[in-house]
Amino acid sequence: MTNHTVLAFPLAERWTGFWRGEIGVWILTSGLQIALLLIGGLLGARFINWVAQRISRRIDAEYQESDQLVRSESAKHRQAVASVISWVSIAILFVVVAVEITDALAIPIGSLVAPAAVLGAALGFGAQRLVQDLLAGFFIITEKQYGFGDLVALTVAGIAVPAEGTVEDVTLRVTKLRSPEGEMLTIPNGQIVKTVNLSKDWARAVIDIPVPTSADLNEVNELLHEVATKAMDDRKLHDLLLDAPQMMGVESIGLDTVNLRMVARTLPGKQFEVGRQLRVLVIAALRRAGVGSPTDGSGPMVGAIVHPATAGGAEVETQGPTEDKK
Repeated sequence: MTNHTVLAFPLAERWTGFWRGEIGVWILTSGLQIALLLIGGLLGARFINWVAQRISRRIDAEYQESDQLVRSESAKHRQAVASVISWVSIAILFVVVAVEITDALAIPIGSLVAPAAVLGAALGFGAQRLVQDLLAGFFIITEKQYGFGDLVALTVAGIAVPAEGTVEDVTLRVTKLRSPEGEMLTIPNGQIVKTVNLSKDWARAVIDIPVPTSADLNEVNELLHEVATKAMDDRKLHDLLLDAPQMMGVESIGLDTVNLRMVARTLPGKQFEVGRQLRVLVIAALRRAGVGSPTDGSGPMVGAIVHPATAGGAEVETQGPTEDKK
């Protein structure tokens, strides 16, 4: 028992001496301050993210609870601005924490001026694309080019095919799109050359209708005008259309067909759904009127297709009128 007591005193004295020493004092003062700054910065960043997500959910809940079929432009812009403000706030918070840590480490700010100048020059050359992304993102938000929930087609530098999808997030640096196939596309804002917003204020459904050249165009026009007039009374289309569809007349002339065009103004982002419904109505009306029916031989047929295995350039007709095959 005496031996244990004798050993305990040196350990206690050693432990007390450690905290009274230079390292212990630094841990209790500057070290503790740095730890609190780091913990406070992380908690502050999480709080900012929580507030931004809560604001976004509240804006989205207002849309879900209302009878609106599409989000308003102000709601889209508010969600984009909330995302940007949270991103900028977190960046500022980390800068403040970094400055406070340098102060806690007793590093003189004046001595960092020369290294910061050199570092800034290096970043100026190496981070040009980052600065370009931030500036492009700033103008995208302030000019309201697109916002959360918009259907867009973005032409990206170096890529021939535009990136199409629904905007799920917009920050100062990147834009995130959800493609029709469900893929998440992350595009740097500085690489966006052209922006096509398919759901800004209103949209237009364009329906091209091929009609056989043998059909009476006056009769077909009257039939399509009737379809356009009755479209406003359709239960599925009434709430999506802003006005009655309009016939634009003959769009193009082919060898066997004449293409007529019908257009309709719709709610933002609903042009594809409206186009599908209108095509169903047009096909049903043309079939009832007997226009382009395959049974009368006047409808457009698939032309002769040359089979790749045919020798001597002979043509083999895979489809076509019965008279042509004889």
